[in-house]
Amino acid sequence: MIGLMVEGRPLLRAYSLANAVHEDVLEFFSIKVQNGPLTSRLQNIQPGDELLVGSKSTGTLVADSLLPGRRLLLLSTGTGLAPFASVIKDPEIYDLFDKVILAHGCRHVAELAYGEKIVSDVLSDEILSEMVGDRLAYYPTVTREPYRHQGRLTDLLASDKLFADLGLDGLDIATDRVMLCGSPDMLKDLRILLEERGFEEGSHSKPGHFVIERAFVER
Repeated sequence: MIGLMVEGRPLLRAYSLANAVHEDVLEFFSIKVQNGPLTSRLQNIQPGDELLVGSKSTGTLVADSLLPGRRLLLLSTGTGLAPFASVIKDPEIYDLFDKVILAHGCRHVAELAYGEKIVSDVLSDEILSEMVGDRLAYYPTVTREPYRHQGRLTDLLASDKLFADLGLDGLDIATDRVMLCGSPDMLKDLRILLEERGFEEGSHSKPGHFVIERAFVER
């Protein structure tokens, strides 16, 4: 939870940490809601201003809630990319999976900029780049402008076009594990798609084929 003191009271919202666990900074990725109770204020903070940050972190996007697999799909829309910015910088993920696919869907090309920067930073990092190599695949897509990849993630996954564009085999329950974070509609549609193919949602007590982040900031 992060927020600000407003009229003597804390105003807090749930956000995903975008930094890796080994980094000595806290990084958050947010949209700017002009009249939003919190983001209308957050977008105007200056260096030296005080930000409230909760001491307890919770979430469902953890590898322990997934069954062993060979390929990890990180499917996100909008600022749902934030937790995956942390995941792709985690060396342990590359010990668990042979291939990591980060897919990020947005309405407009400009909204992909943060994801492009994060992936570029990972691939150019002196230590991480040797570990990652070609095992990280990045798939940005937009819905409202011409771009090299176009369409909703649900459609691209259902048709296997996402995999074909990357030169990879299609979705396979035997090898693929999935993490989802994005808009409510995206989460609903992808959950239905996965369950229709036999995928089961995982939890800490019972690992499964996919997990969903439920405390999403765009909710």
